[in-house]
Amino acid sequence: MLLRRHPREWGPVDWAVAFALTVLLAALVAFGWRELSGPGRCGDELTEVDGDCVGVTEYAFDADPALDGLVKDIAAENARVREGAEREDSEARIPYVRIALMMPFTSDDSSAMTTDMIRRALAGALAAQQEANSSYGPHYQLLFAPDGRDMTQWKPVVDRLAELAGDSRAPLVGVTGIPSSTDATSDAIDELNKRELPTIGPVITAADMNAPYFFKTSPNNDEFARALKRYLDKRPERRKGFLVWDNRTEDVYSRNLKEVYEKHFGDTYELADRNSNFTGSSGRDQGIPNRFTDAAEKICRYKSDTVFFAGRDQDLPSFVKRLAQEGDCGRSTTLRILKVGIGIEPTLTAKEPTRRLQEIDATIVNASSVDPDWWSGRSSPDRPAALDRFLARYEKLVDQHDLGDKELDDGYTLMYHDAFTLLSDAVDRTYSEINEDGQGTTAARDLPMSGDIYNTLRLPTISAGQCDNCLIGAAGTYGFEGPEQNQQWSVCKPVPIVEHPTVRREPDDVLPLYRTFRGDAENACRT
Repeated sequence: MLLRRHPREWGPVDWAVAFALTVLLAALVAFGWRELSGPGRCGDELTEVDGDCVGVTEYAFDADPALDGLVKDIAAENARVREGAEREDSEARIPYVRIALMMPFTSDDSSAMTTDMIRRALAGALAAQQEANSSYGPHYQLLFAPDGRDMTQWKPVVDRLAELAGDSRAPLVGVTGIPSSTDATSDAIDELNKRELPTIGPVITAADMNAPYFFKTSPNNDEFARALKRYLDKRPERRKGFLVWDNRTEDVYSRNLKEVYEKHFGDTYELADRNSNFTGSSGRDQGIPNRFTDAAEKICRYKSDTVFFAGRDQDLPSFVKRLAQEGDCGRSTTLRILKVGIGIEPTLTAKEPTRRLQEIDATIVNASSVDPDWWSGRSSPDRPAALDRFLARYEKLVDQHDLGDKELDDGYTLMYHDAFTLLSDAVDRTYSEINEDGQGTTAARDLPMSGDIYNTLRLPTISAGQCDNCLIGAAGTYGFEGPEQNQQWSVCKPVPIVEHPTVRREPDDVLPLYRTFRGDAENACRT
């Protein structure tokens, strides 16, 4: 008779060994999967949040497909910079610092920054990085710092940027890219300020976006309005005004612009009694966007000749379309649609909106950061001195990338270029000063940290009636007077008036040029 063996019962040790083997097997499977599948669409240093890659990295990652070529070019430039600092020959090594580009790298229908804007901004930043890396001194990595298409995922980004600022081998010296005046970006700016990271806003215009460590290269809404006031003082027409304003609560830009219009033009143009609101297309507020029937009917009824538009450029084509449906309403003068902004969005100057404007004898009047006359070949007395240098490098990028129609007109390329250049210029000045004895190789010299760059940026630039140590950029001249005097808004920046369609004028009828400045030296900005 065969004896049957009874299975031994498992004890605690057996279960512990089995559990450990299971955990080890799972880890090996996960490791093998990662090795076979790669780091994923966001790479090793970014995290996927709601479909967007969020974090800080020097490497290419999965952004909007339209940005792929520019992202890869920046990543390649970053790799060249790192390789230059790791050469075997210590005397040939070139040290580097880092500048972070904190902004969305994806977009949807409700985003404040469109894909076209992002692409043009990247082109400007890349052109500035390449220019800076062609010069003597430390080189520059341009770190990607995506914070989500709505810019709400900023906290982990800021945490990582603060860590990188403490790396003395390749310190993060500043942040640029903050693109839109919203509640989310305001919170991010406050946190960057607490971490004492000098930050440049290339296209921020809301006048209440302020913090000691936050520098703005664009004019603000109040300065834009002062430029428009000069225009209207010379061309008052009948002063039959109307205010159209975006009612979205989270849009700091539109909210502030409405207040600025009311302050400068409310009484003269009777805006308290003549206004209408709409829900803009950028943002998550409830309601159907771009309903302009009420505004268009009232503008027609009042026969208004001056409309103040307190909204984003993306919504203007819909507004113009609705005005065209009302017709010219029997007006005897041209309808001026006044706006402020970095430039003229190409969608506004496309064939269809232009035809509609001409049908109703209307003109968009924009107080701007840039003027298409600067690069079109037309004469312009305020053409920036450094524009040709920028254009020479930018034309090489145009040959490599599809940057869209009228790619410079919205101003994003030039302003993002100048924001990066402002930081790199401050680094070069600081680096030269702290190493002025000239001892040792380039690799052995001290690198400036973010605090040093902040101190350089806040040095007063207006003295003895001159703009000293001002940056001469592709879109104008920039200097700062310190947070106590002008809240880190740039001084001496030209604010041209741009019309579309262009109004025919007599040769001596020149549009006024306003320059940003808060001080007593009347001619300080005429450099």
